[in-house]
Amino acid sequence: MKNKILLAVLVTGLLALAACSSPAPTNANSSNTTTTTTTTTNTSNASAPANTNSSTASNTNTSTSNTSSTSQEGGKQDFTLVNQTGVEIDKLYISPHDSNDWQEDILGQDTLPSGQSVDIKFHRNEKAAMWDLRIEDKQGNAIEWENLNLLEINKVTLFYKDGKGTAQTE
Repeated sequence: MKNKILLAVLVTGLLALAACSSPAPTNANSSNTTTTTTTTTNTSNASAPANTNSSTASNTNTSTSNTSSTSQEGGKQDFTLVNQTGVEIDKLYISPHDSNDWQEDILGQDTLPSGQSVDIKFHRNEKAAMWDLRIEDKQGNAIEWENLNLLEINKVTLFYKDGKGTAQTE
């Protein structure tokens, strides 16, 4: 009888231990979106884009390239943005091409000096391929690029010469 009670206590303890060590369920239906542009327009004193707080892109400011995250796999749209404009980028907006509004400034309070790069990371559930990108300097001058297929682009290098913004993609 003592053996049966001891066995019952042992089995109950193992079941409780197994229940406590099970991982919590995750929500696989959450998705975020961000955008990137391909058309080049230069505007002076443009107003800031609307913030929608639904941006899924984030940034990692770095002077070296390709920092990796082992905790979570990024989206297929992840890319490195290189600033070769000769001007410090004060704001950076990335939105899906089919969106009517720019999302939040993904640099936040940071800036991207000329000659440096930033890794743009997307949520791994992001599905959009085509993105629009907008940069602004401290004076509010803006350049936009539209229809960037971020599923095929790993690196975008921005240039500014003779009053015209251009981008080279890899």
